[in-house]
Amino acid sequence: MGNPKAFLTVPRQEAGYRPVHDRISDFGEVEQTLNTSDRKLQASRCMDCGVPFCHWACPLGNRPPEFQDAVYKGNWKEAYEILTMTNDFPEFTGRICPALCEKSCVLKLTMDAPVTIRENEAAIIEAAFREGYVVAKKYPRNGKKVAVIGSGPAGLAAANQLNHKGYEVTVFEKCEYIGGLLRFGIPNFKLHKAIIDRRVKLMEEEGIIFKTNTPVDYAKLPEGFDAYCICTGTPQARDLQIPGRELQGIHFAMEMLAQQNRVLAGQTFSKEERINAKGKHVLVIGGGDTGSDCIGTSNRHGAASVTQIEIMPKPPVGYNPATPWPQWPVVLKTSSSHEEGCTRRWCLTSNKFIGKNGHVCGVEVEEVEWIPAADGGRPTMKPTGKKETLKADLVLLAMGFLKQELPEFPKNVFVAGDAATGASLVVRCIAGGRKAAADIDKFLSNK
Repeated sequence: MGNPKAFLTVPRQEAGYRPVHDRISDFGEVEQTLNTSDRKLQASRCMDCGVPFCHWACPLGNRPPEFQDAVYKGNWKEAYEILTMTNDFPEFTGRICPALCEKSCVLKLTMDAPVTIRENEAAIIEAAFREGYVVAKKYPRNGKKVAVIGSGPAGLAAANQLNHKGYEVTVFEKCEYIGGLLRFGIPNFKLHKAIIDRRVKLMEEEGIIFKTNTPVDYAKLPEGFDAYCICTGTPQARDLQIPGRELQGIHFAMEMLAQQNRVLAGQTFSKEERINAKGKHVLVIGGGDTGSDCIGTSNRHGAASVTQIEIMPKPPVGYNPATPWPQWPVVLKTSSSHEEGCTRRWCLTSNKFIGKNGHVCGVEVEEVEWIPAADGGRPTMKPTGKKETLKADLVLLAMGFLKQELPEFPKNVFVAGDAATGASLVVRCIAGGRKAAADIDKFLSNK
């Protein structure tokens, strides 16, 4: 702990976002960066707590006090080595992780100004790439082969760890690019795809084999491998089967987000195929991160208006006594996309889609009340009868994803990431991939 009083004298400073008028005209990353001097000052705010709740909250078991101290002292290579002991891809989590660590930081409790752990993490890995600390390594081979099915964060983490342990790893991806959710589900304005390409290139140099456009049937796994790791995520989005669902102009959120990322990668789509919000009144159904990504994408298309509705009540602002520190606080979250322009409403359920000439033009919604359960369980939803019609030329369904129903696999098949847990966070998927790799190594070593 280089400066034991820094948290008293150095205020929290976030890098912030590019100005709205600038960023909504492109798909470049919205988040800015601090200079090295300011970043070192932010790292100095870490108090090296006796019980580091940041470490406790991180699914990966990252060690923020240790790499913060290294950054403050200017030991960037040491910081990189500490960080990558527990995290395979800090360049991903440093950009898109909701930072559970920060919500459990003691400075979050005492002054609502936690250490900028996530931004510091991103700064460390970018400095490592810039200074040449990140170099491909060759690992001794043990003669065994493992197939990883799916190349999202869990699959990439499992492949990376298994490769380090000496296995010959082949990653099978059904799509045309590597990355899974990172590639197709997260907009470029949050994670530029060159960041993924940079990491995949390094992994290829270290010996991992990637096979794209290669779907795998669970009932017929590829032959010639000693073990398999299923990391296929939760591809099935939750649908909204109400009258009018067959109308044109109603899409799953991922249809739009994945297509937009493909467009930015150089692919072309016909006018009929293209999902474009330009000049349209957009309604996003679902209040989570995927819905937020749809808002940012729609604003960049030039939507006439964007409205986001959520069936659940509006969360408290700032503090929620139901989720006290160091738990993850369930409070109102305003993303960079929300700041760019969006009407947000809560406690609304959708009754039916309204169409004209076969195309959606509105949605009938109804206010609901949530009645608390006497036993403290899940509250009951009660329609109020207060109905209205929201204008909508484009409806995007962002209501979450359904967990896959997987068959019973042989003992040498392991499941990781969202495929194992249901939809979760990228950081948890990376942790799941690392655990699966350890389990596979233990299984094959014992065998």
